[in-house]
Amino acid sequence: QVQFVESGGGLVQPGGSLRLSCAASGSRFRIYVMGWYRQAPGKQRDMVAAITPGGTTNYADSVKGRFTISRDNSKNTLSLQMNSLKPEDTAVYYCNAGGPTSIYWGQGIQVTVSS
Repeated sequence: QVQFVESGGGLVQPGGSLRLSCAASGSRFRIYVMGWYRQAPGKQRDMVAAITPGGTTNYADSVKGRFTISRDNSKNTLSLQMNSLKPEDTAVYYCNAGGPTSIYWGQGIQVTVSS
């Protein structure tokens, strides 16, 4: 079983940066594909970025070149560095282990990009 504590969200101006962090409990963290998903009001939850246990990454087209996902298996942490933020990045962001059909989700953290 894996549980998460997310941090790092907030309000930022367009063009700014934020770094989201997810601290995971449980010894099985390192075996899962980990990911960040987001859900804007009235929209479905979509994958933003994912990373395999070995470090292979995958990004949504809308964030390629702006966001960077990373993980530290020794510390059970997952991060998302978000640069050049746009208003359309505004959403609740969720940490995930095991993919979209998994039961392992963080509680969600709000990111708002607005001037």
